[in-house]
Amino acid sequence: MAFFSKLKNSLKGVREKWSGGISKLFSAKNFDADFWDNLEEQLIAGDTGLDFAEETIEFLKAEAKSKKLKTPAELKNIFVEKITGELNSVDGMGKSFELNKTPLILLMIGVNGSGKTTSAGKLATMYKNQGKKVIMAASDTFRAAAVEQLKIWGERSGVRVVAQGQGSDPAAVAFDAWKAAESSKADVLIVDTAGRLHDKHNLMEELKKIHRVLSREAGPERLETVLVLDSVLGQNSVAQAETFNNIIPVSSIILTKYDNTSKGGVVISIARKLRVPVRYIGLGEGAEDLNNFDTSEFANALMETEINQ
Repeated sequence: MAFFSKLKNSLKGVREKWSGGISKLFSAKNFDADFWDNLEEQLIAGDTGLDFAEETIEFLKAEAKSKKLKTPAELKNIFVEKITGELNSVDGMGKSFELNKTPLILLMIGVNGSGKTTSAGKLATMYKNQGKKVIMAASDTFRAAAVEQLKIWGERSGVRVVAQGQGSDPAAVAFDAWKAAESSKADVLIVDTAGRLHDKHNLMEELKKIHRVLSREAGPERLETVLVLDSVLGQNSVAQAETFNNIIPVSSIILTKYDNTSKGGVVISIARKLRVPVRYIGLGEGAEDLNNFDTSEFANALMETEINQ
């Protein structure tokens, strides 16, 4: 229940903008046109995607009719189940990375400002606290500040950081880090990369090279491409994900800054459009503020209801 409580508290600032607005709608006295119109508006405003909003309204109307429900409050749990089912239809949604074949490589990608390096540091801290051996690779050689930031995380968590000078070949750094992880029998290798946009062709080519080198050396079964998205951006984050997925296959997503967003439905949009699991969600800046994305608790926190145990 920790995620549920934290998510409810974290959503307080945006509840009136999205989640609270939806919850309040279900206190309406009857199923009039205003209820359905307002619910669809709230879903679209929260960036669930137009298709999901329209489909959900039609589904709920049919359920209300077939079950002869009198008030929207009676539809609340059905709505929660609809959201949970949508998210759980994606394999791996909310699950931790599997450490079946080690070292597991987490290739962190995303645009500048998404929280990519911070997420890498949080993952390193999490695994270190679990007693795992972790190595990080500073393959963002484009910015000296990124290397220093990763080293700070390494010092905090007691994790070795493999790095070279600014302007070095990022794929070479990743290769060296892989060899270090392999020889030391590490459990996890976390590779940080430079922030990229679709119009930065040279950086995208570097990213493909890093992915190619790691896949060749370690085997694709060990490689997880982890896209870090800023949830505040809503549908723009989905567009970013589609762009990256066209460059290299994205296998997992971390959503950051979820406590600051009014676009909370973006997780549903990601599930529908990309079929890529959101494994972790960021609810703060601390090392402990990276949580497994629990779909049931998310849906219940959205509706401010308790989970039946």
